[in-house]
Amino acid sequence: MFTEEQVKLAHSKVRSGADFPAYIKEIGALGVTHYETYVADGHIDYHGDNHHTVKLPEKYAPLEIADTVKTDEFKAELKAHQQGETDFLTFIEMCATKGIEKWQISLHKMTCTYFDKAGNVVLVEEIPQ
Repeated sequence: MFTEEQVKLAHSKVRSGADFPAYIKEIGALGVTHYETYVADGHIDYHGDNHHTVKLPEKYAPLEIADTVKTDEFKAELKAHQQGETDFLTFIEMCATKGIEKWQISLHKMTCTYFDKAGNVVLVEEIPQ
């Protein structure tokens, strides 16, 4: 079973969206099956087999999540982040202002699903391998 220290170490290597594919491979090798990242405070819940969960605490002061999703703007800024144009905190702040509450990564499906405050799916992306 993976530990908090192992996932923290893997996460510490992510500087931009360009680092994301390597991060996914590393945590998958640890046994992570899926995880959720919460935009409001940055806490992350990592899940593995047999209901194993590691919860990383909040990382920053709470952000207010916009009530209305700005899907087109979010998609454009997400693309820029994935190309390494923004750092993680800038990406998080953008998500909050565009109405993204959390995202869920499935390592089995190799997808990243973004949700609004009501739990509606805003976007599903395939993770590059």
